[in-house]
Amino acid sequence: MNSCPCGSGTAFSACCEPIINGARTAETAEQLMRARYTAYVNAEMDFLFASTHPDHRKEYDHAGTKEWAENSEWLGLEIIDTSKGGPDDADGEVEFIARFREKGVTRSHHECAQFKRTKGVWYFTDGSLVKPRPVTVTKIGRNDPCSCGSGLKFKKCCGK
Repeated sequence: MNSCPCGSGTAFSACCEPIINGARTAETAEQLMRARYTAYVNAEMDFLFASTHPDHRKEYDHAGTKEWAENSEWLGLEIIDTSKGGPDDADGEVEFIARFREKGVTRSHHECAQFKRTKGVWYFTDGSLVKPRPVTVTKIGRNDPCSCGSGLKFKKCCGK
């Protein structure tokens, strides 16, 4: 079985390929998101353009998108969350992380993508990058319980 690049665990021929080649439409926003990721992996620029909502195609950079897709090594897609985007919804949101290697550097693209269904067809409309959460450091006092979970005071455990 040739697994689909989208990470669904399904064969490419039964997962994203029929959506990309137009044999069927995506039933959900998540299916379209997965097909769009797979289109980047396979540099299917016509599908990426066609699956972008007509009202949002004005700023689509065909050449730049193709260059990025072809010059990146695609490492995987992780779906973090979906909101709406089901077969009976008119809009939806998919939060995802696409991992890739570009010029030898491994990168992550973390985005909340917006989708809209028009006349029964799902389209990508817009996306916003998800900013990393700030790292918080908690100060542990010498007499506080140790954060390792031992049940001992910090000074008697990891604080030695």
